[in-house]
Amino acid sequence: MEKKILEELQIRKQKGVKSLVLLIDPDKFTAENALFFSEKKFFEKVDFVFVGGSLIQGATLGETIEMVRLHCSKPIVIFPGSNMHIDRNADGILLLSLISGRNPDFLIGQHIVAAPILRKSKLEILATGYMLVEGGKATTVSYMSNTTPIPHDKPEVATCIAMAGEMLGLKLIYLDTGSGAMQSVSNKMVHGISKTIQLPIIVGGGIKSASQAKGLWDAGADVLVVGNGVEERPELLEEIFLVKEN
Repeated sequence: MEKKILEELQIRKQKGVKSLVLLIDPDKFTAENALFFSEKKFFEKVDFVFVGGSLIQGATLGETIEMVRLHCSKPIVIFPGSNMHIDRNADGILLLSLISGRNPDFLIGQHIVAAPILRKSKLEILATGYMLVEGGKATTVSYMSNTTPIPHDKPEVATCIAMAGEMLGLKLIYLDTGSGAMQSVSNKMVHGISKTIQLPIIVGGGIKSASQAKGLWDAGADVLVVGNGVEERPELLEEIFLVKEN
């Protein structure tokens, strides 16, 4: 199985090139949204597109991926909330191990069920250490995973968890405060982790301004994921893109 997405992320990190990801929630994304994003050239301005969420109730994952594929040439990566969120028409999938929690189902249990399906697919499997950080309010992911987020003001705890994830052989570290979070991961936490591990660092949740994005990139984040903020204010993506380019 080719590792084009992982290799691209690793190369970009080595060169100091920052990445921007658009996260699409299948429950909120429509054909009209896809056309709007295409007309605004949003898909052209991001480096990757993640599709998924903690709880998908309405439109299927596959239908959303098909809509995105019609308008977007960038790699599409599944951001799964469970082992049911698999679709072979994506380019890759984040195989998330919730290393910040103590729920064995999200550390390895869900993965065991999904493994035979993933092995038969052509999806690029991205082994990812997922770390849930407190973001100011309870989120769907903390409820669904039955785990307690890392305290926002405990960067030393997060750093040790990230180190353990790297030692276990995971390929990416994803820090997330969850969809609709009131605040993003702190710059101090990102900085501490970036100085300790060599893996690409993904940060998402609570990013609502270009200044926040710049602060996180400057602190050491390699990839920023924006979703809810763009749903509320589409121009946010343009503002972050301008910061990224400058």
